[in-house]
Amino acid sequence: MKISYKKLWIKLAEKEISKQDFREHLEIATGTMTKLNKGQEVSMSVLLRICEYLDCNIGEICDAIKE
Repeated sequence: MKISYKKLWIKLAEKEISKQDFREHLEIATGTMTKLNKGQEVSMSVLLRICEYLDCNIGEICDAIKE
């Protein structure tokens, strides 16, 4: 299985939040942001911070995709 953050990018676009503003506001490390952009796994704590920031649950920002 792999992870997809497509829902996250759509949600940011809908809320008119740039990736740069998003990264800076949540103080996400550039390496973690790179992982998000490449669809790689990030820690649960990062996902929970994103959910709190966007006032949503994890299923609204990512999906597990069967390969």
